[in-house]
Amino acid sequence: AMDTFKQIAMEVATIDEFLERDERKELLRLLTAGSVDDGKSTLIGRLLYDSKRLYEDQLQAVERDSRRVGSAGEHIDYALLCDGLRAEREQGITIDVAYRYFSTNRRKFIIADTPGHEQYTRNMITGGSTANLAIILVDACRGVVTQTLRHSYIVSLLGIRHVVLAVNKMDLVDYSRERFESIVTQYRTWMDTQESHIDDLCCIPLSALEGENVVERSASMAWYDGPSLMEHLESVPIVNDTNLGAFRLPVQYVLRPDHTFRGFAAKIASGI
Repeated sequence: AMDTFKQIAMEVATIDEFLERDERKELLRLLTAGSVDDGKSTLIGRLLYDSKRLYEDQLQAVERDSRRVGSAGEHIDYALLCDGLRAEREQGITIDVAYRYFSTNRRKFIIADTPGHEQYTRNMITGGSTANLAIILVDACRGVVTQTLRHSYIVSLLGIRHVVLAVNKMDLVDYSRERFESIVTQYRTWMDTQESHIDDLCCIPLSALEGENVVERSASMAWYDGPSLMEHLESVPIVNDTNLGAFRLPVQYVLRPDHTFRGFAAKIASGI
């Protein structure tokens, strides 16, 4: 009985240690942005799937639904992990901002999966109002398009300092280094012409569908010697990002108890 008691006491201590360690983890808020069909939802689904941050019933549901309503052929349709609304699934586009929480051994994450369609750009702004980092997706086949630049400009205006240019669907261009580098050059050239406040740009070639350079580094792109997306998200320094200069108050709620008063509720995001 004493041995059992000791074992339980040790397990409780371990759980307490785990919870305390988890409480101390940094929180990285990020958003995904890009044009329609660049693969934002698929990328987030792949991050969750490959980092083993899903419950068994979620795995079973997405595997079942992939056969029924998926749009990824023989693959699991990882986008179904994000597009929860049936109407959105049927249209195959993200409309509302879907927030996903997950945690690794190094950090906690809140991901805002935002719409790519021009019609829903304001929803993307909502998702980005509290983000530390933005993942701008580009389809390797189509390259940089108008929505890519529009979203990048908004990200800069929102004061998001860290940007990942994720060149997705590299499997469709035979993992071509030349194609990746031409897209990066085009994007950097555009950045140089803007008064951009983006301090930190990381460019990663990947395939969300195939899982290349998402969590694990890709064997198909040995020419790329940078980090995988997950490695970058876990290590990008954000502790000194607080902006004390520019005052930002993203209004969350309007308070109007009667006709004599109107107030605005918000949390100060930056500045004093």
